[in-house]
Amino acid sequence: MAQFHHVGVPTKAKQPKETYLEGGKVYITNPDASPYKFEFLRFEKGSPLPKELQTGPHIAYKVDDLAAAMKGEKVLVPPFDPMPGLRVAFIVRDGVPVELMQEL
Repeated sequence: MAQFHHVGVPTKAKQPKETYLEGGKVYITNPDASPYKFEFLRFEKGSPLPKELQTGPHIAYKVDDLAAAMKGEKVLVPPFDPMPGLRVAFIVRDGVPVELMQEL
């Protein structure tokens, strides 16, 4: 079962309380701090993340089983662990980037 978690919004403006994810060369904000569950993403030059994520929004869902949720989907970014206790992957569904998140 998938449960809505946040909407990722690329930005070029520095945001309050950003967290830096070195592997992605991206600064992110905590969507729980936003009343509309926005996670702002500010990418550094040379970020290895796909242009789809750097230039357009994505929607994120928490899932119980990441492998099962990805089955048969077009994978944009294979599973990785951006922080301890969390594994994520990005797929494309109906032309829209979707982040799938599983707590470990």
